[in-house]
Amino acid sequence: MNRRKFLGSTAMAGAAAAATATSGPGRAAGSHGGESVKIGFLAPLTGDVAAWGLPGLYGCEIWAEKKNAEGGIEVGGQTYDVEIIAYDDEYLPEKARTGAQKLIQEDGVSFIEMLGGDTMPAVTPIANRAEMLVSTLLPSDLSPDTPFLVAPAEVHPIYNVTGVWWLAEYMPEAKTAVICAQDDALGRPSVATYLAAFEAHGIEVKDVILFDVATTDFAPVMAAMLAHKPDILCLDTAYAEFVNALCKQAYVQDYSGQIISCTVDFYADIIANTSEAFMEGVIFQFPDFDDPALNDARINFAGPNSFFQTYNERYPGQWSAVSWEYASILDLWLDGAQKAGSIEPAAVLEGMKSGGMGAHAFGEAQWWGKDLFGIDNALVGNWPVVQIQNGKAVIVEFKNIPDWWSEFGEVVIKRFEEMGEMWYQRA
Repeated sequence: MNRRKFLGSTAMAGAAAAATATSGPGRAAGSHGGESVKIGFLAPLTGDVAAWGLPGLYGCEIWAEKKNAEGGIEVGGQTYDVEIIAYDDEYLPEKARTGAQKLIQEDGVSFIEMLGGDTMPAVTPIANRAEMLVSTLLPSDLSPDTPFLVAPAEVHPIYNVTGVWWLAEYMPEAKTAVICAQDDALGRPSVATYLAAFEAHGIEVKDVILFDVATTDFAPVMAAMLAHKPDILCLDTAYAEFVNALCKQAYVQDYSGQIISCTVDFYADIIANTSEAFMEGVIFQFPDFDDPALNDARINFAGPNSFFQTYNERYPGQWSAVSWEYASILDLWLDGAQKAGSIEPAAVLEGMKSGGMGAHAFGEAQWWGKDLFGIDNALVGNWPVVQIQNGKAVIVEFKNIPDWWSEFGEVVIKRFEEMGEMWYQRA
């Protein structure tokens, strides 16, 4: 399937340019007479998974432009302009490998941001040899064999427990669920997490359907799910276009129960393909940044509402789950660099993790993960539960992931082992 109808022609034109161009000052010497710090952006800008790459590049460009307009960033007494160098890996391992080599060896980047998932194993040996700091949106990529890989913004899939937790508290009448996901490195760990969360809260899972990533007809998938007459339809971490197609099929096949999903990207399109009434009450994990709840003093994302406004003025209809995440990672990278007084990758990593805590976008969080990933390189704390209300995404509550883990962590490990997704099984 192709993400083009979600991202639109303007976005696709931007993707083609972004794959070969840089943003920021675009030269080695910054506008302040000093050097530029180069940040690599290695993610899918075209293809099936572009919705979780390209919108993040847009967010990084906004972040870099703002910092450069303010006079650059200051690290260790040196002022730098920020230069974003993008490479489109199309979510293909071989292209990710080539992109990592180019960014490190030719472009001289100090940090690389990635989506992660199926492309990460191709990049890890290169990053390890170069001792290059790399970020992922998928902590399930982490293991003791990835010492230079961090997950400082998104804590997929463990944050998915918060949506189930909220449902169990506020909709206790929902007692059965079915789950579906594409069979890949994004879908499988997420299925294990949802299985654990449903078990922890006494919700029976009637079936799990793993479909091929090449699937185009979702009518049979939905029919198989609805045959169980579930109270809860769980769409896991399905790709954006898959979620749209699955919701449309649930609508066509007259489903009237609760829907929960990791993401509901471009939900206005889904409402247009179904109805506002059908999508009312859907639970997912990613807010719009005009949400008033993000103006709380505990939030560590500068000007979320103005960022959201700027983003939507430039790229109308392109806001997705990742639009803010890569920019948030840049905040944490900069904080680590300033603590270290250096832009050198190893020093920044030490600065980021100093004290065992970090300023996550949704509040102070701890560097965590050894129990599940074999290494404490994921920044875990609060995460929002989001509900569609009257056609708009609304944060209904922030839930604390470490609190949940302290009670139910063993259930997650059991489910990960059953699916072969623990780091030592994947290794």
